[in-house]
Amino acid sequence: MMDRDTLAAAAGPLTREGLLDFLDTLPRRPRLLGLGEPAHGQQTVPRLRNEILRHLVADAGYRSIAIESDCLAGLLVEDYVRTGAGDLDDVLAHGISHGWGAYPANRELVEWLRDCDEEVRFYGFDAPTETMYARSPRGPLLYAYDYLAEMDADLLPGDRAEIDGLCGDDARWEDPAAAMEPARGVGSKPEVARLRVLADDLRAGLLMAAPSLIAATSADAWWRAELHARMAARLLQYHAALAHDWPGRVNRLMALRDAIMAENLLSIVEREARRGPTLVFSANAHLQRQLSRWELAGPKLAWWSAGAIAATRLGDAYAYIATALGSLPDREIGAPDPATVEGQLAALGPDRLLLNGARLAAALTDVAPRTGVPAAAGYFPLDPAHLAEADGVAFLREAS
Repeated sequence: MMDRDTLAAAAGPLTREGLLDFLDTLPRRPRLLGLGEPAHGQQTVPRLRNEILRHLVADAGYRSIAIESDCLAGLLVEDYVRTGAGDLDDVLAHGISHGWGAYPANRELVEWLRDCDEEVRFYGFDAPTETMYARSPRGPLLYAYDYLAEMDADLLPGDRAEIDGLCGDDARWEDPAAAMEPARGVGSKPEVARLRVLADDLRAGLLMAAPSLIAATSADAWWRAELHARMAARLLQYHAALAHDWPGRVNRLMALRDAIMAENLLSIVEREARRGPTLVFSANAHLQRQLSRWELAGPKLAWWSAGAIAATRLGDAYAYIATALGSLPDREIGAPDPATVEGQLAALGPDRLLLNGARLAAALTDVAPRTGVPAAAGYFPLDPAHLAEADGVAFLREAS
């Protein structure tokens, strides 16, 4: 089951020195380094993320971090980090989506970014969606419209009142019932087709006049306007998929969300090209190179992750570290079976390891997938079939 010599060559300490040694084993230093987590809400891995980011900033020139959170809401956090604008509690509540601003590790991250001697940018890279609904396109449409209106009114499609009227009440877009009842969705209504044209024309206006717009404002201001226009278009696309009762509807929504994530990551990498690499932190399933799979109340879902999509453009400028945990006492998950990947790693002894993925796959044969983890625990074990495609595997014996 285990080739000890091969495993010894694959394993290293999960320390500052071990991290830098790991980066040196890659074909090149990545522009985008993914760090996955196997369970949302547990604080051990996010605190490991904070530690790794500090090392990457100090020793590897990293100047940005992107987390699995609403990309538009994340601008509140970036403004706070850069200028101190806003109250920290309010920024965490409204600038980090999915309720994750309440997590201690995320507060610690934002506080460190604010106090860091280097300018390290914060990004959300998730779509402006929640589990049961997608946000109204009104805000991002009007943001992009107002930016163009101030700079060059000749580039504007329609007028502001038209956009406002077509959007109507935000609550109708954000109705959670539409997740289960497509007929409750707004996306199939005639006015949405017009909004999609307007969003496309706003993006075209931003692109056509990019040189003069950037000269009149700044590259950062233009980037924000383009992000809002792009997210307006993607929200309208998402709402259209949400409102159609076709086979594979849920699978399409999952795939579209990851495609939006990938588009955001590529935009971040392009923006940060002159400043330094980016660390991206998310669920393993959003960063892995293989198809992501999930069995949800019957249907078996499969879609390409944001990491897999981004890697098609970045090649070996993208690298990914999957994270696995041994035991999670707070979620009533005990020590792993010795026949699993986690069990084999736990048997090595150290509490924290960083391993080369391909060498780990070669060292472990006939290991079984970890089973018996309660679905309610929200922990997704490592799939042995995915090891060879992960650049690295971080293992923590216990999540405290």
